[in-house]
Amino acid sequence: MITKQLTHPKSIVVIGASNDIHKPGGKVLKNIIAGGFQGLLFVSNPKEEIIQGIKSYQNPKDLPQVDLAIIAIAAKFIPDLVDLLAFQKDTKAFIILSAGFSEESLEGKILEDRIVSTVNKVEGSLIGPNCVGILTPQHHSIFTLPIPILKQNGCDFISGSGATACFIMEAGISKGLTFANVFSVGNSAQMGVEEILKYLDETFDPQCDSKVKLLYIENISKPQMLLKHASSLINKGCRIAAIKAGTSEAGSRAASSHTGALASSDLAVDALFHKAGIVRCHGREDLIAVASIFAHPTFEGNKFAVITHAGGPAVMLTDALSAGGLEIPNISGDSAEQLKEKLFAGSSVANPIDFLATGTAAQLGLIIDACNNDFDEINAMIVIFGTPGLSEIYDVYEVLDEKMKHSKKPIFPVLPSILTAKNEIDFFISKGRINFPDEVQLGNALGKVKKINKPQVIDNKLLIDVSTIRKVIDSCEDGYISPENIQLLLDASNIQRAGEMVVTSAESAIEFADKHGFPLVMKVVGPVHKSDVGGVVLNVDSIEKVIAEFERMIQIKDTYAILMQQMLAGTELFVGAKKEDKFGHIILCGLGGIFIEVLKDVSSALVPVSKNEAFDMIRSLKSYKIIQGVRGQKPVNENAFADTICKLSALLEAAPEIAEIDLNPLLGTESGVTAVDARIRIQK
Repeated sequence: MITKQLTHPKSIVVIGASNDIHKPGGKVLKNIIAGGFQGLLFVSNPKEEIIQGIKSYQNPKDLPQVDLAIIAIAAKFIPDLVDLLAFQKDTKAFIILSAGFSEESLEGKILEDRIVSTVNKVEGSLIGPNCVGILTPQHHSIFTLPIPILKQNGCDFISGSGATACFIMEAGISKGLTFANVFSVGNSAQMGVEEILKYLDETFDPQCDSKVKLLYIENISKPQMLLKHASSLINKGCRIAAIKAGTSEAGSRAASSHTGALASSDLAVDALFHKAGIVRCHGREDLIAVASIFAHPTFEGNKFAVITHAGGPAVMLTDALSAGGLEIPNISGDSAEQLKEKLFAGSSVANPIDFLATGTAAQLGLIIDACNNDFDEINAMIVIFGTPGLSEIYDVYEVLDEKMKHSKKPIFPVLPSILTAKNEIDFFISKGRINFPDEVQLGNALGKVKKINKPQVIDNKLLIDVSTIRKVIDSCEDGYISPENIQLLLDASNIQRAGEMVVTSAESAIEFADKHGFPLVMKVVGPVHKSDVGGVVLNVDSIEKVIAEFERMIQIKDTYAILMQQMLAGTELFVGAKKEDKFGHIILCGLGGIFIEVLKDVSSALVPVSKNEAFDMIRSLKSYKIIQGVRGQKPVNENAFADTICKLSALLEAAPEIAEIDLNPLLGTESGVTAVDARIRIQK
């Protein structure tokens, strides 16, 4: 829990404070003093009497009561110190900068656990250990640089890595990005990124608090907490971007199904972020670019005007925007011709709007006005303006700033001359503006931002037979379940399936053929990978072939029965799910049959899946045009495909013991989607 003593302490003690500001204990004290902390400030160091002008308590036992303790001493001494402060000095908040805990050894983990136990007993807050501290308007309890000027409308930033927090701030500050609060959680012994985000959600004030949240995460230990509070904040009007580093594929190595092989913790992260509405980033510059977009007015639509005085950057930007699904519409007509007449000869207004290297500040203003007032097809503008250094360009950036103040449409500035025009860019940033020095980085980030939807509302009203599902699951042992039980689960979930029957004799196989007609499919029951052992036969078209194939297949190793199925036609699809540790079930869909192994073109979502999410999954596939129908091929019923995904989601909610499930292939036609093969593995 986050206590008031952590966020708004009336008193702070730095244990391990130093006159040497090159040590963490010295630098954190210097930063607190420089930050203008308004409360009582104490220091403790057994070797010093005065530290940075403050009397030192050489023995912590002599300290008065204190709200917040910032600790920078050797790890082995800290548990006893925390006991003293928590139980005798009424300290309810701790920031432990020191390393030497769970990140280093088992002995360190024991020390860390003891500290957490003590802090929990007094219902206190612990940040760290092994962190750089926190930076808030109330107190700058951080031992690193940079220390940005904190602004109410800046970004709230939570990082699992102290060094990364510093590097991200440096990258952002130099471009004009501002910060409101910074939390470095280190080992996250008591509170990690999820708990800090929970606090920001539960205390969120739309009038005062930042609406931009940035996360750097190395381990998602509480994905459901992250999902809940990220979704809540976004529904309150916030925007969140995050880096998730350190993804491991180890969880999928032992998987025996297609879904298990394709699903991974990284795919689960993608699904979690998508469901919450978080923009996922993959590096510092990526995160800063997205955050900087968040700091600008929200753009509606996806049509951009690229305003430039340099051709090359405009071409690269146009490519990046197009790759992200954004448009650069052609501009023509009377208004375009009128604008062109006001520019130098050779200028182009077709979009990109290129007003040449000789273009002036006044011309830039005219172009922005035209995009605002005359070109309805434009939703937002990107202005590229640098310099070869022949003259100063303060006037251009002055006009750009003024136009941004009153523009009806968002304007994103690309000012690439970060050395040649450094003074002018600093002048522009000093006005509260943000620079995007790389046009491709901006274009890619805009595409990411535009693709993110708000958190999904689960609106499915599916009637499934939960009672039957539970009876089947409760009766099954761990491992792959029988075809008969699979049929019961699919029927109870109202998932359409092909007519089928498990037989143990040639006579029963003949009865099935007489009832359902030809052609048929015959599959062995027992072996996991049926095709690999010759256990799948298609186009069985006569009684003689039924008998011959039954007698052959029943001899295959591990086979104890034969599954008879109607042979249906359609586009082969796939839906499956895997239970991912901590995340819950992740559902995947794509083209089925051999395509899933070759193309690996799948999309994913976390259970529960809404109907809108299911449509998003289908339409985000690279192979979506095949589902729509191409070159005379009939389309798949998308509504039925989405329904199947939602029904599988409902089944997984009713049966969390399902570890892996494959419906592969599903056959999709214009009229519906039918499961023709399924595997389900239970792990209780």
